[in-house]
Amino acid sequence: MHARIFSRVLMLAALVATTLTVASRPALAEKRVALVVGNSAYRNITPLDNPSKDATLMAETLGSLGFSLVGGHAQLDLDKTAMDIAVQSFGRQVQGADVALFYYAGHGVQVAGSNYLVPVGANPTREADVDFQMTDVNLVLRQMQGSGTRLNLVILDACRNNPFGSRGLRSSDGGLAQMRAPEGTLISYATQPGNVAQDGSDGHSPYTKALATTVRTAGLDVFQTFNQVGLAVKRATSGAQQPWVSSSPIDGTFYFVPPTQTAPPQVAAMQPDLLPSERLRADPDRVPLRDAALLSELNERLYELNFDPDTPDGLTRAITKLQQRISMAPTGEATEGLLLRMRKMEDLKPWGSIVYGPDSNKWGISWNHASRRAAVADARGNCAGAKCPIELSFYGKSCGAFAISDKSWSLVQREGVQRAKDAALDDCGKAGKACRIIGAVCADGSGR
Repeated sequence: MHARIFSRVLMLAALVATTLTVASRPALAEKRVALVVGNSAYRNITPLDNPSKDATLMAETLGSLGFSLVGGHAQLDLDKTAMDIAVQSFGRQVQGADVALFYYAGHGVQVAGSNYLVPVGANPTREADVDFQMTDVNLVLRQMQGSGTRLNLVILDACRNNPFGSRGLRSSDGGLAQMRAPEGTLISYATQPGNVAQDGSDGHSPYTKALATTVRTAGLDVFQTFNQVGLAVKRATSGAQQPWVSSSPIDGTFYFVPPTQTAPPQVAAMQPDLLPSERLRADPDRVPLRDAALLSELNERLYELNFDPDTPDGLTRAITKLQQRISMAPTGEATEGLLLRMRKMEDLKPWGSIVYGPDSNKWGISWNHASRRAAVADARGNCAGAKCPIELSFYGKSCGAFAISDKSWSLVQREGVQRAKDAALDDCGKAGKACRIIGAVCADGSGR
């Protein structure tokens, strides 16, 4: 009898161990495919110092995160023929994949509103040469479409000065043009459309350096990841460079490193201060945060707690409100202790959002998202391309309602959808005009 009990205990232990092993590696169930290209050794225009190093860093990083790399490693210093072959091979390999990622570092230009990646041998003398000597980014996007992927990522660290400005390409401008993201696609630019990004002076561009660090952070969804990258680059360049994201609604939630998975080790020269508790000084609530990556994490966590740090004096105000909520002295200071406390706070979910653009009279609504950023992105995706800067986001058991008349409007959050509707109508009606509800929902999707 004791033998049978002992045998059952061993079987149960084995089952638990197997379950834990599977649970600790959720990313392995996904098929992830990446094409990483870095062009530095240009033959007819100014060479660039860092793209080949950036691409090597990103290939090593993505490989450690479970991505299968086209060609097995970074594709460096490609001419037009090699670029075409690599993109075509990428298109074949992403068939049936869950996630497809294309990364490019090097010269990139916009001509007649289209974006082109520049192979190392390009030497156009007129606009008509562009299609034959360069690679249209839309060609890459078409390789992803129809492949069955759940998520497509296009990352362009290619917004440097136009090297062909004196060669008769009159339609060329500095930086890249903004593109509409196809269904299930996120496009990340190293800087805002039409602006110029920095190549970097320490072996890597500011954008790729921030990206390679941030994608290793466990528990950041894809929108949180690129937001943190943007904040880190903005601070590292003193506001001179601000990355940009164009996205369509994304089905589900994607993590480079899931919340329950241990982050892979950093590759060479990319070790950030991860703020381990054993390295904290005495009284961490009084030790200010200095590291750009940690400040970026603090900002993102504030945002996901429904505080808004990126407004004039917004960081101090957001921290003060958070400190009051968790019974800390309201100093408004970003400290190591505050960040550690925030890391222990539970994620808020589900999220809903209502957005509105008074100038365009467009609006959008979303619900049942895992993060505030995802809810806002989904809602803004319903604005039909218009800007919808006014945002009401809510989580848990909260509900939101949107009331409007021809003279006024109101966005209100309450516990219970009927209470939210009544409050929105009352607030909107203060202008003396009868209002109507045009949108209402609870964060979990009920009350529609």
